[in-house]
Amino acid sequence: MEPIEVQNLIEQGLSGVTAQVTGDGSHFEATVVGEVFTGLSAVKRQQAVYSALGDRITSGAIHALSIKAYTPDEWEKARKLKIS
Repeated sequence: MEPIEVQNLIEQGLSGVTAQVTGDGSHFEATVVGEVFTGLSAVKRQQAVYSALGDRITSGAIHALSIKAYTPDEWEKARKLKIS
């Protein structure tokens, strides 16, 4: 899979989010920002992203995925602190 494919799956699967995905083949890193994460724990945020990817995880098409999920406010603070 290509990073843009993973990005599209995340953005289509989670309403109102924007995603940046890097990686190659089956190993990816995703930064996902959206209001949908408000009030969710880190685990619930990751589960939401995994859910958006459907069977790509269980089939092995995506072998490894590092997820950083933020609300827009958290993302703004992280960018000011230069955390990605």
